[in-house]
Order: sequence, then structure tokens, then C-alpha cells
Amino acid sequence: MNKFTDKQLSDNYNYLELLSEKFPCIGVAASEVINLKAIMNLPKGTEHFLTDIHGEHDAFSHVMRNASGVVKRKISDVFSKTLSQHEIDELATLIYYPEEKLKLVKSNEENILDWYKTKIYQLIQICRGASSKYTRSKVRKSLPSFFSYIMEELLHEDEDRFNKKEYYNKIIDTIVELNQADQFITEISSVIQRLTIDHLHIIGDIYDRGPGSHIVMDTLMQHHSLDIQWGNHDILWMGAAAGDLSCIANVIRVCLRYSNMSILEDGYGINLLPLATFAIETYEQDPCKQFIPKANISEFFSEFDIQLLSKMHKAISIIQFKLEHQLINSHPEYNMEHRQVLDKIDYDHSTINVNNISYELHKEQLTTINPDKPWELTPEEEIVIQKLQSSFLMSERLQKHVRFLFSKGSIYLTYNGNLLFHASIPMNYDGSFKKVRIMNDYLSGKDLLDKLDQYAREAYFENPINSIGTEIFWYLWCHHNSPLFGKDKMATFERYFVIDPILHNEQYTPYYTLICDEKIAKKILLEFNLDPDEGHIINGHVPVKTIHGESPIKANGRLLVIDGGFARAYQSTTGIAGYTLIYNSFGLQLASHEPFHSVEKAINNGIDIHSTTSVIEKTVDRKRVADTDVGKKINTQIYYLEMLIAAYRKGILKEKL
Repeated sequence: MNKFTDKQLSDNYNYLELLSEKFPCIGVAASEVINLKAIMNLPKGTEHFLTDIHGEHDAFSHVMRNASGVVKRKISDVFSKTLSQHEIDELATLIYYPEEKLKLVKSNEENILDWYKTKIYQLIQICRGASSKYTRSKVRKSLPSFFSYIMEELLHEDEDRFNKKEYYNKIIDTIVELNQADQFITEISSVIQRLTIDHLHIIGDIYDRGPGSHIVMDTLMQHHSLDIQWGNHDILWMGAAAGDLSCIANVIRVCLRYSNMSILEDGYGINLLPLATFAIETYEQDPCKQFIPKANISEFFSEFDIQLLSKMHKAISIIQFKLEHQLINSHPEYNMEHRQVLDKIDYDHSTINVNNISYELHKEQLTTINPDKPWELTPEEEIVIQKLQSSFLMSERLQKHVRFLFSKGSIYLTYNGNLLFHASIPMNYDGSFKKVRIMNDYLSGKDLLDKLDQYAREAYFENPINSIGTEIFWYLWCHHNSPLFGKDKMATFERYFVIDPILHNEQYTPYYTLICDEKIAKKILLEFNLDPDEGHIINGHVPVKTIHGESPIKANGRLLVIDGGFARAYQSTTGIAGYTLIYNSFGLQLASHEPFHSVEKAINNGIDIHSTTSVIEKTVDRKRVADTDVGKKINTQIYYLEMLIAAYRKGILKEKL
């Protein structure tokens, strides 16, 4: 404690005085230092990485419950010598879906009392293993209040100890006798799931394509520890929640394209009646062939429903193109004039001029477009988009979810030596960081991402001292310099209208070719102040085409792309149903998953997601808390607590005995 000089103690006097309120004497402060130094030597907690969920809430929920196979491995670690594989599968299903599995068991099990006792005993063993790397205090905070004392006793007592054997067994017997077994099993299963994964990383794109993005968000809001890196689909919804008209039109168009209206109407209470009424009146005789929803909905929708969705789809798409044209006009600094397509159409001959080449368009009626001023909304369109804006702004659930995205999210994150971001870093082909104009600044690399993150927050929370508008969300959604997008264009108009598929192509920015070079990956890690020889870049956004032999591991292991097709829309392209990443105290493990069948099959037949796990990197020495970002914070706490003790001992501060 003599390592602190009198000057150090006097310079930090005010802080130490505040710290003394919580640690009023040497004994209390010393006890905390002992506790913190002990924690530093525990194994680091397990991190779980998921990306590009795209509203597939059933598959997402299952991967969260089974922790990409970690839960089943923990069961096997405890019971591989005493239980068959079928029994392990059944026990795993009980942990994943306790309430549903209990209903099934009670309808089939003849001796339910013995079954309860056996399963409670087994679950306690698994929970004990899952909790072994944490302090008692942390485990205690994870326990449900109703069973907290009982669970703590069972977890920390040895059932084979001579003096406690009857005590231990009697607790379990009484739980069953008092008809508390169902609730106990449900609660301890939740504890196992929570203790299996210490921290969750979502690397973007929670929204769009699948039907349950709002359900995924509800689940994430209940999670005990997580962070989110925004994807371009997330930022689009954030912009819609901020009231940006172009973002609102894009959100509705994507939902209609994939026939996912439930997220808007049932999930967020968005009133689509004005759009539906307008679409029916405007496109009554228009088959809207190019706007029939992309997903196969014939089994679930009538022909009238499909026609209605198609008309709504076309109506909002035309509104979107007009709004985007206006937005680009008002922001010449975006340099996106090439994406102003409506004034390049020859409406008499149904062609479009791109780079002095004429391309034929599909024969779609464009009755709401004035060829002289094609970007102008009709009065009816103006009313529709204003009503939709009001509905988005007034959606309480959407605003709650978006505020959570701001609270837990960011454009990028550095965490335990790794760099996490959804898509890309703007770069030039020579490997340098591209300077991008944002407002009146030209920024690149880390500075660019920091400023874009700041502007997104200011745009949503309406900072009056800054002139940034909600258009920043649209910029991040689809601009060629957006780190969340990473392509030269978003060819939405071309895919709907242009016959020649050559204009449908979207070219990836230089990042995606450069990043395969280990030197470039290390350069990026250095830009974010990370160790280039130890750190990893972890991305999503671009589905890895495993079916064609593409690997998610690039740049000699420095880059991991873990988008393998979580969304059903991508699975025919990737050949699998997604990658997830596990980072525990022993190293990095990559899990590739086959498609999830259904919750019903998981419960009734014990069918888990079949996953293949491969070790990417194994540490020579097991990583401890001291090796993590949490460890750095604890080191700082220890430093000031030891300084407080020195201040007490030198009489600079008096103990509050």
C-alpha cells in the first residue's frame, strides 16, 4: 500500500471521499479487494455471437435456448456415462422448452412423482456445472426470487455428503409433494440457459424478411447481458421510427415483398388501411405482376389477398421512388444523382436510359407519375404517407424497441480484443481507408464510424443544436459509402421494372475483396486500437455460400463472417441455416446449423437443430476474467480501493466506524 505518494492521494481526494461512502473502513475495502482479485482468476464467461436473424423468431429462439449446442454439451459432460443419447436429447428438450415438455410428459408418464424427482436431481447437476465458473454472488443474482434460497442450497451442497444427504433429498421430495415441481423445473431450466451464456452479441439485421422481428426484439429485451451492432435493416426501422418518410416507405415495401404484414399490423399496430384503400382505388384494373409478393403465400392467402398485397406493394414502391428522388435532390453532397431513376424513363416507349444505353421496362402502369415532374407525390399519395408517418411515430412498441436498439446498440463495438460490426469499412482499392464526406467533414476509418453513430443518435433524439436530419438513417440504409450497406447501389427499382438482369447486379465495395488479405484485416484491427495478432473482425451481412465451398473464415483467421443463412430466404443460396460463434475460456468455436424444423418437433420428438462445431482457435492458457475487458475495469477498481486503504492508513481520510 506504500506505492501511493501523498500527492497521488491528495490529487484523488474528492473521488476517494466519494468512494469511502460505499467502503467506510479498511476492513470493508480490503474485503472487496480480496473478492475482486479472486474474481480475476475465474474462467472468462462464454460469449455467443449471432447475426442476420431477419425475423426468424422460432429458429432464433431455439438457438438461444440451446446456446448453439453448448447446453447439450454440458449435459453430456455430466451424464455421458450414465444416460443414453436419447435420454440426453430428452433432458435437453426439457431445458429448452420446460413448460411445453412438462405438459407432454404428464400426459404420458405413468409414475410422474418419480420422474419429477429424477429430473430435478439431474437438472441440479447440470445447473451446478453451468454455475461453476461464477462467484456465488453472481449465481445468486441469476436465481428466481421464489426459489432462490432452495436453489442455492441445492447447488452448493453435496448430495453425497453423509451429514447432508437426507437434508438434500428431503428438499427435492418436498418440492414434489407440495406440487411445486413444474415451477421449479421451469425456473431452473431458465437459470441453466442464463448461466450457459454470459454475454450475447447480435451482429446486426434483426429485422425484415422473416415474420417475427418484433418477437425477437421482445426476447432480446429480456436478456441479462447483450450488445447489438446495427445492420442496415435495423437502421431502416430506426429511421422509420424517427419518422423519416423514405425509411417508412422502404420498411412497408420490404414487408409487402415478403408478405410479412403481421409485423406491421399485429406487431407494431401500424394502420395500413389508408394505403390499402388508396392502392385498390388507384390500381383497381392493374394486375401489378411485378409486385406479387416474393414469398410463396398461395397456401395461406386467397387470390383476392394476393391481389391486394400486390397493389399495396406497387403503391408504396412508387411512393418510395418519388421520396428518394426528392431526398437526393435535397442532399447533393450524397452524390447519388445516378439513383434518381424516375426522370430517366421514357414514359411513351417504356424504356429507361442508363449511361446512354436504353433498357426496356416491364409493362407496368405508372398512372400516378407525372412525366414532367415524376418525383412529385400526388395529393392522395401525400395523404397516405403522412398518415403512415403518424402511425409509426405513435407506435409505442416500436419506439420502445428502437430506444432499446440505441441503448444496447452501436455501429461497431470492440469487445475482449475483437472488432464487431455488421457489414464493412469504406475503403479504397489500394487498401487505404476511404475519406467520406459527412456534413462538412471528410472522415475515414474509426472516425467515420464514430461520427455516423453520433449522427444517428442525434437524428432520433432531435438534438436542436445539430442540423442533421432523419435522412441519415436512409443514408446508412443504402448509400454506397455506408458501412452498414457496402454495395455500389441498391437496385430496387431495377429489379421491379428493368427486364435486362444486368442492371439488377449490385457490386460490393472494395472492402469485400481486400478483407481476404490478412494484412488488411490487421490494418483494420490496428485502426480500432486492437492487437492485430490476437484480435478478430466478426461480421455478418453477406451470406456465406457454404454450398459452393465458401468458408466463413478469412484472412488467415483474422476475419469471421457468420452470416450463413439464418433467414429462410437465403438458405437455398447458402446451403445451411446459419453460423453462430462461441467464445469461451478455451477459445473460439464456430457452429454451422441445419434448418430448424419446428418447435412442435423439438418438443414431441426431441429434434434439435443439427449443428456442426469446429474449433477455430484454441488458447494455450485458459483465458481468465483478468484477460477480458471486465478484468480491465476490475483492475481499475482494485487500484482505487487500494488507494483508499492507503488514504485511511495515512490518516488523509478517516474511517467511518
